[in-house]
Amino acid sequence: MRVHHAGIATDDADGLADLFAAVFDAPVAHSEQFDGIEIRFLELDNGYFELLEPTDDGPIADYLNSHGSGIHHLAIETDDIEAALQTASEHRIDLIDEEPRPGAWGHDVAFLHPSSTGGVLIEFVTE
Repeated sequence: MRVHHAGIATDDADGLADLFAAVFDAPVAHSEQFDGIEIRFLELDNGYFELLEPTDDGPIADYLNSHGSGIHHLAIETDDIEAALQTASEHRIDLIDEEPRPGAWGHDVAFLHPSSTGGVLIEFVTE
């Protein structure tokens, strides 16, 4: 497994993408609207920043209202998402997703509850 991306909630994905492109040489590798969110993946040498700007009510809008802009989640890439979920469950980690579901950029994803992971929302992702 490896870190795939850091998901960052923002109310200005375009502005943050421009800033990160200039400061970190992180160009936009992919952008889309998905599930009420404008998403930009910015490419780094060893992973991505995923910028998440809500276009509708939902979890990212709720997060911004409660916490403001910042890191929303960390995504870990795995070749076998079902096995990763099984291992997490065996270690008594509460699963938000019992099974993988479709995510942005055509990836399968599943989330682990932050109450079981030291306060960090963890996403398993498989390409």
